[in-house]
Amino acid sequence: MTDLLFNKTLCVHVKCKDSDDRRTVIRVGIELHLTSSPIHRRDLVVRLTDDADLFFLYNLVISEEDFQSLKVQQGLLIDFTSFPQKFIDLLDQCISEQDKENPRFLLQLSTSSSVLDHSPANLNIVETNAFKHLTHLSLKLLPGSDVEVKKYLATCLATVKEEKEQLQQRLRKTEEDLSRQLSYAQQTLSEKSRELDRLRSEWTSQTTSLSSKHTLDLTTEREKALEVQTRLQQQNEQLRRELETAHQRSTQQLQARLSELEASNRELTEKKYKSDSTIRDLRAKLLGLEEESQRAKQQVVSLRRENGTLDSECHEKERLLNQLQTRVAVLEQEIQGKEQLVLRTKEVLDATQQQKNSVEETAENKQLQIVKLESTVKSLSEELIKANGIIKKLQGDLKALVGKIKVKNTVTVSQEKLLQDTTEQLQKEQRDLQDTQHRLRLKEEEVSKLKEQLEATVQKLDESRDVLKTNENVITWLNKQLNENQLSRKQEAVAMFETPPAATGARLGSASHNMVQFNPMSAKSGGGAVGVASGSPPAQQQQFSNKENAEPLGLDSKYFERRDDSIPLRGLVPSVHLNKDIPRPSLNVALQSGPSAYFPA
Repeated sequence: MTDLLFNKTLCVHVKCKDSDDRRTVIRVGIELHLTSSPIHRRDLVVRLTDDADLFFLYNLVISEEDFQSLKVQQGLLIDFTSFPQKFIDLLDQCISEQDKENPRFLLQLSTSSSVLDHSPANLNIVETNAFKHLTHLSLKLLPGSDVEVKKYLATCLATVKEEKEQLQQRLRKTEEDLSRQLSYAQQTLSEKSRELDRLRSEWTSQTTSLSSKHTLDLTTEREKALEVQTRLQQQNEQLRRELETAHQRSTQQLQARLSELEASNRELTEKKYKSDSTIRDLRAKLLGLEEESQRAKQQVVSLRRENGTLDSECHEKERLLNQLQTRVAVLEQEIQGKEQLVLRTKEVLDATQQQKNSVEETAENKQLQIVKLESTVKSLSEELIKANGIIKKLQGDLKALVGKIKVKNTVTVSQEKLLQDTTEQLQKEQRDLQDTQHRLRLKEEEVSKLKEQLEATVQKLDESRDVLKTNENVITWLNKQLNENQLSRKQEAVAMFETPPAATGARLGSASHNMVQFNPMSAKSGGGAVGVASGSPPAQQQQFSNKENAEPLGLDSKYFERRDDSIPLRGLVPSVHLNKDIPRPSLNVALQSGPSAYFPA
């Protein structure tokens, strides 16, 4: 059993060795052969032929076993049952793309020999993209042997004979049908010719009788028409005189009305031009406001960047101070570096304060401009309301005029043209007014959007002010803590220097227990806590423990609330304490060189 799945002509690119590529038209046939005896088997047959060259024949038979090897070689993802339909879909895409100048899907037939004679050829379905030529399927076809070519020619001859017999049968049927139709048409033609002769004779007799009758009727009707014409002419003259008098009166009235309408039209056009100029001014002002708002946004972004730099500097300070726990001998230089960094942060804060003041001034100017715009929009809306009242009045007058003109429908065509012109002018004015109202609505919407943008910028400025206040408070608190630490270290150094040498070791041991220890500030809370060692009195320990559990010293709780747009404050001061494990010779050298070596002023 053979099932024909595909049989169409396609444009194929032929590639031969040592020759240029050429395009030719080849017929591609796909058949599915089913055999049930002795074994149930399915074979897919792909055949390439040329209608112009009957000896051109390439065949390929793909069984289910061959398809498995083809699937592994070319990485196919389908099974044998769906392979024929997918192959046909690819061929249809090649057909749809073959008429284009740069087709996406190509059908290539390549051979290793110089001519397509009796050498194997590869049938490739290639997709071209901007990167490479992607081959979807490659089938190796074998040229047909003499037996296969003879068999193919025999099948072609058999199909041609079948088509010839079918055409001969159709020709006989059409000849018989045409002969029957011809005889029937001749019979009907003879009958119709006889009827035509009879009708002609009847028509001639009737025309003679009717013509005599019509001549008598015409003479009588002419006499009557002359009498009616004279009477109508008299009536028409009288009517014409009356209409002329009425027409003169109505034209005078209309001319007066037209002069009034022209005056009102001039006033409306002047108002329209004024409104257009005000709208242009408003548009220019709105553009200026948009530019100022963009500048304000850029300033806010720069403020956030500066806050980010401050955060990175705080991280750097924390790292440096953690290293200072093991380098007590270099404490003076590191403290000087911290003081310089604090000065820089103060300078940055001063710069941000100046920028904040400039942003507040621009916000106030924008608010004044918005108030001016609102006043101009209100004045324009009042003028438009007055213009609408005038137009309604004119429309009422026009309706009254149209009612009067409908009664006098017999007025001449010139009056109707004048009325049409006036109505069209009024409609134009109405459309212009509607356009101006629509533009005003758009401008009001733009003004409302600008108000919203200004409110958002003012809100962001308030938030930046709060952040700056918190930063200033934290920096002042840190400076205060640093000053207190330096004073306490100076007092302890002077006390150690004035004691005798025998008590120096004991004094150092007690000092190491009584030194104030600074814990780094937590990034989550934004503040710091001050703790004491175990050698301090119980009251002092209780006081510092309460400070650790309660809010940080010198700041309210509102400055340590976490904000999404604020910069987390890291701890600036790590724990600084004396090491009890300092060897004795280094301590003597420090005492000889003076207290400023480890305890800077």
